[in-house]
Amino acid sequence: MQSDQSEPAHDDSPGDSSSAGEPVSRFFPYPAALLALTISAFAIGTNEFIIVGLLTPIGTDLGVTVATAGLLVSLYALAVAFGAPVITGLASRVGRRKLLLSLMGLFVAGNVVAAFAPTYELLVLARVLTGLAHGVFFAIGSTIAVDIVRKERESSAVAIMFAGLTVATATGVPLGTYIGQSFGWRTTFWAIVLLGLIGFVSSWVLLPRDLENKEQGSFADQLSALVEGQILLVLAMTAIGYGGTFVAFTYLEPILREISGFEPATVSALLVLYGAGVFVGNLGGGKLSDRFGAVQTLVGLFAVQAVVLAAFTFTASDPTWSIVTVFLLGVVGFANVPPLQTYIVNKAERLAPEAVNVVSGLNIGAFNVGIAVGAYVGGWVTEGGNGLSLVDTPWVGALFVLGGLALTVLSWLLDRRQSSSKTPSAVTSD
Repeated sequence: MQSDQSEPAHDDSPGDSSSAGEPVSRFFPYPAALLALTISAFAIGTNEFIIVGLLTPIGTDLGVTVATAGLLVSLYALAVAFGAPVITGLASRVGRRKLLLSLMGLFVAGNVVAAFAPTYELLVLARVLTGLAHGVFFAIGSTIAVDIVRKERESSAVAIMFAGLTVATATGVPLGTYIGQSFGWRTTFWAIVLLGLIGFVSSWVLLPRDLENKEQGSFADQLSALVEGQILLVLAMTAIGYGGTFVAFTYLEPILREISGFEPATVSALLVLYGAGVFVGNLGGGKLSDRFGAVQTLVGLFAVQAVVLAAFTFTASDPTWSIVTVFLLGVVGFANVPPLQTYIVNKAERLAPEAVNVVSGLNIGAFNVGIAVGAYVGGWVTEGGNGLSLVDTPWVGALFVLGGLALTVLSWLLDRRQSSSKTPSAVTSD
């Protein structure tokens, strides 16, 4: 792996940018720029999921059905999944600091439009704009997080950035939903505008000014990464392994209500507990990846995740065990995010250095494809008429995760084979 350090992708590593690499304190041994990324991620994460709790008031105010309002969720996800790689590639010549600030500006502007939107169509446009900003932000932010820390802390840095997203899921979204239901849905978007401005200012102040862009090829050259088999393999790992979580998670609320027998207020509390598990798993996944390696960590995480999902099929009917399992589902369901993102960025630096940003964007898209496919399969399972029902969503999700595990093992074996084949040549060259 020593050869990776000589590639252009590391031109703006901590060793070349002292302002980026200085740790905040002994208790937070990471550069302040990482805090800016995390704050912005919190704003973006709140914006992504907040709409779920506002569908009814939005539909009533804008004169559309709840189902039509629900398209605001799907269209946002599509903007993230398909727009992010394209925009990331087209903007490859733009410095990453300038690009990130532009994205936060677009994010703020999109939410201002959403807060004012007099029609459903204009609200759709606002959601698409902020969805595009979301995808490119995490694609570029991941490469920055990796570059501003030492090699052994890369996954933890990515995890800290994504912690903004997970904290938003656990706290920002419930709080935003409360604001929307108490003061009107437009007030929620104004609150997100404020969060976005805080993210913009913190990025302006804390992101190093000497943060250069990675050397990237033309847009056509970057698209060549799509024919790199090992990169496609990791994208499939992300979509299938991560997507398995959403076969069951999408229907977690009705599972807890109809099968576990919890009252609505208790279900809300359990969803917060799930969010706490997500936060723990996200940071823990980063730590494990730094210690044992990304692909090795993914093998273990996917194996445990499949077991926990399968177990939920049986524990869901028991109130006590379902509480324990819900927390564990949060932990294992999102612990794979940091190693997946770190793994593909490192692999792109080695196999397609001219397309690192685009590959990072593609993986963000793969996460969202996994969410969409997992939710669709979960819906098919719950519809009935196929011999399956709501309680079967966990074990079906476990099958997806096992598929992701198989692909991960294959990728690990390919890595080991390449590593062993390079060793003799390295010795000869020395």
